[in-house]
Amino acid sequence: MKTIRALAAELQSGQTTSVKLVEQALDRIASYRGQGGVAYISVDTDRALAAARASDAARAAGNVPSLLAGLPVSIKDLFDVQGEVTSAGSKALANAQAAKNDAPAVARLRHAGAILLGRTNMSEFAFSGLGLNPHYGTPRNPLDAERVSGGSTSGGAVTVALDMAVAALGTDTGGSIRIPSAFCGLTGFKPTARRVSLLGAVPLSTTLDSAGPLSRSVDCCAIVDAILSGENLETDAVPLAGLRFGVTDDFVADGMDATVRAAFDAALSRLQSAGALIQRFSFPELKELPQINAGGGFSAAESWAWHRKLLESSADQYDQRVAVRIRRGAQQTAADYLDLLEARRRLIAQAARRLSVFDAWLMPTVPVVPPLVQALQDSDETFFATNGLVLRNPSVINFLDGCALNLPCPSEDGLPVGISICGRHGDDARVLAIGRAVEAVLSVKQG
Repeated sequence: MKTIRALAAELQSGQTTSVKLVEQALDRIASYRGQGGVAYISVDTDRALAAARASDAARAAGNVPSLLAGLPVSIKDLFDVQGEVTSAGSKALANAQAAKNDAPAVARLRHAGAILLGRTNMSEFAFSGLGLNPHYGTPRNPLDAERVSGGSTSGGAVTVALDMAVAALGTDTGGSIRIPSAFCGLTGFKPTARRVSLLGAVPLSTTLDSAGPLSRSVDCCAIVDAILSGENLETDAVPLAGLRFGVTDDFVADGMDATVRAAFDAALSRLQSAGALIQRFSFPELKELPQINAGGGFSAAESWAWHRKLLESSADQYDQRVAVRIRRGAQQTAADYLDLLEARRRLIAQAARRLSVFDAWLMPTVPVVPPLVQALQDSDETFFATNGLVLRNPSVINFLDGCALNLPCPSEDGLPVGISICGRHGDDARVLAIGRAVEAVLSVKQG
């Protein structure tokens, strides 16, 4: 599908209509579902078409509230949508009461004129970077159906990649926007936490959770971010010449497979050729993270607080791989939690010192290409080890309370690779502006 800006121009010029775009998306969804695809948990056909007709009428009367007006968008099954059940990808909430109101993030999209197509599949309760779901099926990678699409916003990524939505609303606690974006060849933006309201969304970790867009380009993500946050950031591309990019060889580079390493190094070379300065640096404090989070970290502690009563009544309806990680939170004491808070404050202070000399910090979004589904389904040991590896790099940014943008990174063998442009707390506008410049360089085909 075309970018949001291109589609908005076609709507404005009369080349297409919202009804036509929504009908095309619904046709693709029906075809995809007919082939066994499970990106959407539910599709609200009638309401979407009614909203599209209303959007076309409003446009004819001169009422166009945003560039997203009239365009189809998907919603992660973590957010309340008025009149619908928020199941968070779980059978444990499948019979919960329907939401009385839209979550604020959903309400902002609706008020901007977006057409809400349906609820997207996800890792149960957002507790995985791989996207497997034993209840509703596992959304397969649109580039290779034998591989995962990444989690936890798995279905959202697939809806955009297969033109079943122009953008997806997702969440990111340790990479749940950036991982599926990297695995599906998309752009995904994890803003500074608390810029986008998470009221009306099932929490994983209230400390680490953030919400943001997955779409086709940096411009698309900036457009949706402005709607979600209510902040129209200045994000025009900046000249690459003279920008200083920090690259960490330790921790986030550990265990990189050959495809990711080659693609990442080639991307750095292209940026250097465009005038950017690439500086290798060490961030040894990151090596403390496995020990800091050895008890499950914020996600286990804070998810246990939310889930403990539901687990008492409905444990058999959970994905047991999710339940076991939530239950780790029961073993944490108040002192353990305070230690986590102190460790986070200390590492954020270290990051401020180490990153202050750079315009952005670059890293491979995920150190490996999308893993094969079958191996993850067959072995708990493989699943947990792979999940930890996939989450490792992006979760650094959540722990440091920063922001980050994933961009597709060309690879020799065609398997999807992502590069992340990372910034500290509040660096959102800078990250998006740099992202536009980096995107322009990486999207140019070589040879």
